Amino acid sequence: MRRAGRRGFTGPMSTPHLPHFAAPPPAFPPPTADRDRLAWIAPTVATLLLLVLGPAALLFGGLSAMATDSCGPDDCSQALETALSLIYGTLFFGSFLTFGTWLTSWVLPWTRRWSALRAWLAVASLLPPVFVLLLVFTLPQG
Repeated sequence: MRRAGRRGFTGPMSTPHLPHFAAPPPAFPPPTADRDRLAWIAPTVATLLLLVLGPAALLFGGLSAMATDSCGPDDCSQALETALSLIYGTLFFGSFLTFGTWLTSWVLPWTRRWSALRAWLAVASLLPPVFVLLLVFTLPQG
């Protein structure tokens, strides 16, 4: 047995008797070295360009049907009909491609691993409106 002295029992204590407090989890995860601080640039540039190119492609693509006014609906050249079909197909199906790639460029994880894919998706989101404008401005004669 231990001998009691002036201060009570002598000798080392087997376990520290400290209160067990659990630290709350951090409000935000700590920044990692892999986080890409410039991840917002490519989607932002694509967004700003789409704010200009999207409505312009829709306006000029919608007005491109007036290219058939001089030749009538039945006498237009096959090249003009093909170009108009491409314009309207790109306006319809390209809008899904544009929205999907634009949204994906924003929601990818903001790490360096996804930087190249994010930039390519941002560029790909611009292709359908640019293609429509290119087709409109190079319509063949009716």
